[in-house]
Amino acid sequence: MSAIARPFGMLLMFLYELVGNYGLAIILFAVIIRVILLPFQMKSKRGTMQSMRLQPKIAELQKKHGTNKQKLNEETAKLYKEEGVNPASGCIWGILPFPIMIALFLAIRQPITIMMGVAPELLEEGGAILSKLVSMPAWEGFTNLNPSYLQIGQAQFITEHFDLFKGLSENLRPIDFSFFGNVNLGIVPNWKFLWDSTTDWSSISNWLPGLIIFIIPFLTGVSQLFSSIISKKLNPTATPQGQQGGSMQMMLYLMPLLSVYFAFITPAALGLYWMLGSVLQLVQDIWLTKRYTRIIEAEDAIKNAERNKREAEIEAKRLESERKKAEGIVEQQNPNTSKQKKQKAEKQEKTQKAVEWQKKDAPPRDDEPSRVGDRRNARGRAYDPDRYLHEGAAEDEPDSSLNTDEDTDNDTDDVDDGTNTNDPDGVDDADDADDAGTADTPDSETSETT
Repeated sequence: MSAIARPFGMLLMFLYELVGNYGLAIILFAVIIRVILLPFQMKSKRGTMQSMRLQPKIAELQKKHGTNKQKLNEETAKLYKEEGVNPASGCIWGILPFPIMIALFLAIRQPITIMMGVAPELLEEGGAILSKLVSMPAWEGFTNLNPSYLQIGQAQFITEHFDLFKGLSENLRPIDFSFFGNVNLGIVPNWKFLWDSTTDWSSISNWLPGLIIFIIPFLTGVSQLFSSIISKKLNPTATPQGQQGGSMQMMLYLMPLLSVYFAFITPAALGLYWMLGSVLQLVQDIWLTKRYTRIIEAEDAIKNAERNKREAEIEAKRLESERKKAEGIVEQQNPNTSKQKKQKAEKQEKTQKAVEWQKKDAPPRDDEPSRVGDRRNARGRAYDPDRYLHEGAAEDEPDSSLNTDEDTDNDTDDVDDGTNTNDPDGVDDADDADDAGTADTPDSETSETT
């Protein structure tokens, strides 16, 4: 992270050497960063405003496909694509200021290594600068410094005794953290300043610098809150109901409170930058809102005019086609139409003619009992209108095998009884057996035996 923070530290050091005031250097740094980020913020603002203009259409899609989440996502993505809007464009560029703020925090926290570019080895145990500091009796008053901001105290001490340190590194520079006289932007604000026993109220020159440092975190929170409220009014959106709406309302006040907290645990220079960044952000937001409102309204007017023109042309073509169809005029095919489209049109025309002929001129077919109008198999492929008649005939028809057996039994009984009206002797000859239909071998043998 130090490698990323190094360019920002070099810029801050250049501005300090240019104006000779640490506070003014912070202000110029904030302005320059806003100018550098302006193209990205413009793109973010444009994407945000375009997305907000689509909210009514998205609300209609939500009403239409509220229960079908997949369909809703597809239609929403289609809407964004048709309108040429990237829904994430407003978020991507909006997070750029945060890495820059972290880089500035490192530059303020480590002015010797990041702002000046001194080798870290010189400040470590056995290094030339640290050894020189420890060897000086005056350094004992700085031993109770916060370890997180030790380099700020070292830089102040080196500035006061710069002649003794300038030969240790060619990158060493004197740096004064004061702003407006005695306001030291290198110290951390004391949140107990008003009731702290160490506060000297005897002279205004003693307590005024501390009071200004104490006020900076609150000014940071107020500017953050004011910027959020104005930005919300400039970019009105439909406020979600329920838990989500409550969360958004809570975040509106939570971020300013967090900015106050961080401004109380970091050097006052970072709080000053944060406050100026919020003010500049507000001014930039107002300007960009007015600018892109005019631009987007002009673009929407052009899009609506083109859409109305296309709809009017389509409606005119439709009416003209209906008129020619009613008058029986055959339209000539466009010579520029591709072969595939011509074949498709011819196929559709043939299919339509076949359907019309089938409806009007096709003779009824008796071999298709399942047909109902144009539907060939409306009653099923195996439909048989006489299926019940066939089943009844099958039930009424006698079983021929059973009848044959019954006749055979009757003839056998007659032979066994030996009773024949035409044969008083009771003896059946071959001709009588043939006439009676009993020519079976077993029956003949029985008659002969009798």
